[in-house]
Amino acid sequence: MVHTEKQKKESEVFYKEAIQLLKESGVPFMLGGAFSMFHYTGIYRDTKDLDVFCKSVDYPRILKFFADKGFETDLYDVRWLAKIYKGEYFIDLIFDTVNNICRVDDSWLENATPSVFVGEDVLMLPAEELVFCKLYVLNRERYDAADVNHIWLKAGKNMDWKRLLFRMDPHWHILLAQVIQFQFVYPSEFHEIIPKWLFDELIRRANEQYDLPSAYEKVCRGPMIDQTQYAVDIKDWNYKTYTIKTV
Repeated sequence: MVHTEKQKKESEVFYKEAIQLLKESGVPFMLGGAFSMFHYTGIYRDTKDLDVFCKSVDYPRILKFFADKGFETDLYDVRWLAKIYKGEYFIDLIFDTVNNICRVDDSWLENATPSVFVGEDVLMLPAEELVFCKLYVLNRERYDAADVNHIWLKAGKNMDWKRLLFRMDPHWHILLAQVIQFQFVYPSEFHEIIPKWLFDELIRRANEQYDLPSAYEKVCRGPMIDQTQYAVDIKDWNYKTYTIKTV
């Protein structure tokens, strides 16, 4: 979708008003989505929405504040997402992910990156947490592996890889898969960006999987990354999966 100059100006007016009101609400927030991607990679995407990240305990205050200002609000999914509308433009108010793995907490805000957006001082989602969220978006309709590769290519040399490993520790297999893909996509940059200690650690863990005894239960973790394509495993093939947490 390509916006006209008039539409771009209208969207900038909406973004500026939204940022000013978010600041007025007094609730700590960060920008994510297309604008954090632009911040870290320079990749620009036309969009009519503003992805705003906050802690789960704070999103009701933001919703009420905007509702009192005359905006339409919607608790789209109590697990992770609320929305604020003004005409054709809207704010996605994000406090978790649909699988309830990437819940926003104080450490996200502490590590956020200062930036300027539509003339306003803002905090951008940290590169590590932006990657953390995107590593679980591996479904048929949306696949964010290229986004992760581009973030690593442009910002990887300045990332805290130990923090990213900490975030992904329970599901390190996904991180390893992405690292291998990055090595394939960018063979000339791989050794300069991906720390060798990280690669060695992930490969060590992968090798150790062969030393484990056979699992008693048949488990499919596919629904963590795609809730539709792996439904057959759970419904028809008798695989167990992890229970999706709710708030």
